[in-house]
Amino acid sequence: MKNSEIRKRFLNFFEKREHAIIPSASLVPENDPSVLFTTAGMQPLVPYLLGEKHPKGTRLANFQKVVRTVDIDEVGDNTHLTFFEMMGNWSLGDYFKKEAITWSYELLTSKEEGFGLDPSRLYVTCFEGDENAPKDTESAEIWQSLGIPEERIYFMDASNNWWSPGDNGPCGPDTEMFYDVKGNLNLTSKEDFIAADDKQEVVEIWNDVFMEYRKKDGKIVGKLESKNVDTGSGFERIAAVLQGKETVFDTDIFQPIIDKIKKLSSNYDDVSGKIIADHLRAAVFMISDGVIPSNTDQGYVIRRLLRRAIKNAKSIEIQDSDMGEILEIIITTNLESYPDLNKNKEHIVAVFTKEAQSFNKTLEKGLKQLEKIVEKDDVLDGETAFTLFSTYGFPKELIKEAAEERNLSFNEDSFDEAMKTHQEASKTASEGKFKGGLAGAGEQEQKYHTATHLLHAALREVLGDHVEQKGSNITAERLRFDFSHSEKMTDEQKEQVTKWVNEKIQKKLPMVREEMSLVEAKSKGAIGLFADKYGDVVSVYSMVTKDGVVISRELCGGPHVENTSALGTFRIKKEEASSAGIRRIKAVLE
Repeated sequence: MKNSEIRKRFLNFFEKREHAIIPSASLVPENDPSVLFTTAGMQPLVPYLLGEKHPKGTRLANFQKVVRTVDIDEVGDNTHLTFFEMMGNWSLGDYFKKEAITWSYELLTSKEEGFGLDPSRLYVTCFEGDENAPKDTESAEIWQSLGIPEERIYFMDASNNWWSPGDNGPCGPDTEMFYDVKGNLNLTSKEDFIAADDKQEVVEIWNDVFMEYRKKDGKIVGKLESKNVDTGSGFERIAAVLQGKETVFDTDIFQPIIDKIKKLSSNYDDVSGKIIADHLRAAVFMISDGVIPSNTDQGYVIRRLLRRAIKNAKSIEIQDSDMGEILEIIITTNLESYPDLNKNKEHIVAVFTKEAQSFNKTLEKGLKQLEKIVEKDDVLDGETAFTLFSTYGFPKELIKEAAEERNLSFNEDSFDEAMKTHQEASKTASEGKFKGGLAGAGEQEQKYHTATHLLHAALREVLGDHVEQKGSNITAERLRFDFSHSEKMTDEQKEQVTKWVNEKIQKKLPMVREEMSLVEAKSKGAIGLFADKYGDVVSVYSMVTKDGVVISRELCGGPHVENTSALGTFRIKKEEASSAGIRRIKAVLE
């Protein structure tokens, strides 16, 4: 089954079951300081899982773009990816276990509507229970009613069958479906199943999370207002199973990219090919969503991905000038699902070209540093060699080659030890950044979220209508707001903005939420950075004076305070450049 047919069948299946099909949200999270990128299909829906009403209703389904970079150094094997798509369906206080499990089974096994998998090769796990929640016998009974034998249903602990996005947010037990990719296992015990899972003879094919609990600071603090369902699986993994492929790189999602890499290379290596395919694919989607290379946060991640791709391309003798052909293939094969890639194609190529040029200059500096080492010594120790890697971007292969050309003795063991220490430190830092959970919905976050609406309006009032939101980051301590503007703000302009915001706070304006069509919202002058993700019906938050003057009107997902009187006093702490043509304000409420 081709990947286009998998996509079509999934969306049609849930649309037929009264699910609204919503577009993928941006890879850059909206107002979520705990993660650099959207890391789960449910992440953009957290406000609605916590109780806010979604403009498209209580049944949703989509393909969500996702980036995870904790294991970036592992990409190149058969399983790891940095960018992938999560396909999933959600119930926001609507249906629960019976419908979710039944539809998951039908989607996986139905030959007419679904994927046509053999039911006799399915295995299921359920939550065994602990101090936070009881044993999930209900899910097991539903599976048995659908025909899954009791000996193929296994109860597992929270490390396997409890899903949480981090230390904060909605969470709950799950039931997971596994598929026998060997075809002849006939497992009948939990021990045999675990052994088969370890050998990847069975692979997880679907997951139903029953989100009815809430976690705060790593502890379960109670139940949510409504029982929700979050289901899904990785699109690439599903494609590998349905197409009978050993790895995701063998599917028709990746093969056109791999084929192009092979054609351009005169010294093809399988690991390098996978790294190039994955990293450039991730970069294409990141750049399209507004990420550009830099030395911090999202920019650092994409810089690392691009440079790692370029380094591997050099190792298999692909010229920088030819890599645009790989970008072209990635864009072309994803156009049907993501037409914005075509609109952003020139920008994507331009960003790549600029970063490749910058990286080549860095490599030149590294070569000069290497020449200095040659003048002093005939041995290249591991720590010095690792400096060439960490500071100048030299991959080990190029360091080794350059050392041989200059008759330098290269201590590989010492280099590998330094590399191991670096990777462990990097992984720890990445896990720290990603473990925080999802966007806070506490009182302070609501205040700062509301304040960004006033700041946005004030900037347009003081600087002009060319000002558009380009991103924001909110914590309980401050707000950070990125906007389009080519010049540094003057002290007078900052004072005008501050005064404007505080005057509106003092007017005690109510924050009013309305649902309307996107066309109507635009006709009423609503603005918003993330308009594309909401679909045809949108949530619009407005602040209007008693005499009908619109102070702010934006498309937004929340959360907000009910009245500006709750905000206190607004103060700009810093105004600075974020990137070319983009300024950044950091502000606090006192």
